[in-house]
Amino acid sequence: MSAALRIQGVAVGRFLAGRLMKEARLFSSQSRKHRYRRADGENAIAANELDRQFTVSGPNQVWCGDVTYIWAGNRWIYLAAVMDLYARRIVGWALSNRPDSHLTTRALRVAFESRGCPQQLMFHSDQGSHYTSIEFRQMLWRYRIKQSMSRRGNCWDNAPMERFFRSLKTEWMPEQGYTNQGQAEADVLRYLTDYYNHQRPHSYNGYKTPVEAESLAG
Repeated sequence: MSAALRIQGVAVGRFLAGRLMKEARLFSSQSRKHRYRRADGENAIAANELDRQFTVSGPNQVWCGDVTYIWAGNRWIYLAAVMDLYARRIVGWALSNRPDSHLTTRALRVAFESRGCPQQLMFHSDQGSHYTSIEFRQMLWRYRIKQSMSRRGNCWDNAPMERFFRSLKTEWMPEQGYTNQGQAEADVLRYLTDYYNHQRPHSYNGYKTPVEAESLAG
């Protein structure tokens, strides 16, 4: 928030911005605990090919993906997102009542088709069953995408996605979650399609938005 205010000519430090956000109920995080189900069925673990090399030279070279949970009235819903590492732009997403491979394949399909079916691409994720499943790996094979996975239990191997979901939950979502699924889906999609990519300054991009930074790619 402090970066956005500076761009508008308002001098506000990061800590003051955080306090003002909290007072205005703009600073939030979902406090309910959540556990994913254990992986079951046939799966395979890919090597950590990315190896924390999060800086790439152009768009559509490396994408990262992850799944997070969102409280919506009386149940959890799940968001799968795909990020292009070049400018930290979100290029694919899907929402579902279940954190399974149907969810992650939908998000990947959106990304692949919206980005013009790029070639020589790597996809990095954690070792969740929704990424190790036969269904997801077959989609990667059809798209000729190389798979990379974080080491088990090491969230920093997928740090850009961790930071993205943290920003979503602390900057945007209401503290106690949403009142119903429709409200949750509409608000999260607004963050993904409008605010994050087009309006939010990103420190990685020198405080340009992901869309602005990507437009400058040579």
